[in-house]
Amino acid sequence: MAHITESVCLRIRTAVNTPKTTFSMAAVQRETIQKQIQQDWANREYIEVITGSIKKITDFLNSFDMSCRSRLAVLNEKLTTLERRVEYLEAR
Repeated sequence: MAHITESVCLRIRTAVNTPKTTFSMAAVQRETIQKQIQQDWANREYIEVITGSIKKITDFLNSFDMSCRSRLAVLNEKLTTLERRVEYLEAR
């Protein structure tokens, strides 16, 4: 029984240490690493698109805010002028 076990162990060691198996294992590891790198680049591209979109939205909102503030300031000036005229006319 011990002889069979040693024989099996020898076959396993030989199979594992053959260049073909070593090459196959290295190829699988290389392929796995390449897939991880490709996935990483895909994730980075996705993040770049999202970041660019957020920047565009932020620029639009900042521009919209400044436009609204400017228009409200002009409207406030006009209302103030009208209120002064009304007060002047009432006093007259």
